[in-house]
Amino acid sequence: MSLPTQTALDRPIWTALTTKQAHLGLGDALARRFHPDVAPFAAIASETPEAWRALHALLQPGEEVAILSTDTVASIDALQVNRVGTIHQMVATRPFTEINDDSDVIPLGPDDVDDMLALVQRTKPGPFGRRTREMGRYIGIREHGELIAMAGERMVIDGHVEISAVCVDERCRARGLAGRLMNILRKEIGLRGDTPFLHVFSHNESAIVLYERLGFELRHAFALTRISHAAPGNRC
Repeated sequence: MSLPTQTALDRPIWTALTTKQAHLGLGDALARRFHPDVAPFAAIASETPEAWRALHALLQPGEEVAILSTDTVASIDALQVNRVGTIHQMVATRPFTEINDDSDVIPLGPDDVDDMLALVQRTKPGPFGRRTREMGRYIGIREHGELIAMAGERMVIDGHVEISAVCVDERCRARGLAGRLMNILRKEIGLRGDTPFLHVFSHNESAIVLYERLGFELRHAFALTRISHAAPGNRC
């Protein structure tokens, strides 16, 4: 199953979960979600009562997933809806072909997961679970054995690969590490024939400035909404 690129980018979570990353998800033709240890994202085929009920069935009590939508999600029977903010989807508008210093950059694998989680905990780049690295290639930089910076690939759809989990330890910022790692990934993604894209909160101005400097442009804005079971006897 493949979708035209524009439609795929309009629905990146659903597209990833029904094509290249279906093996990392749960659900059916109405609603799908990534495995909880992979990513907290979910999507529905269409905004119908049947699809919302299917999503409800994929959630455990007390568990949350996040969805992207063009408009604010209305109240849904048996589900709690919490609008988190606005997400900007940015797409690289030009390929990266320059020579980039990668002499200290290492691939990150299963043995690095604890250190990756510790860096995420310190820097808060966004959702990252024990199995997130299974979504794509992750790279990082260590100093004196400590992981101080990383970036990787998250959602994958036909023609596009998302760059995510870009983070640098606070003690090591202002050294251009984030840009270096992103450029390495951009070049690798381009050599595979794909275009990099990313998602960032609209209020994260410093990150947006960096991404624009690296050649990313705003394509679309989404509402980010957390979905969970409504409290017994309540409707959202």
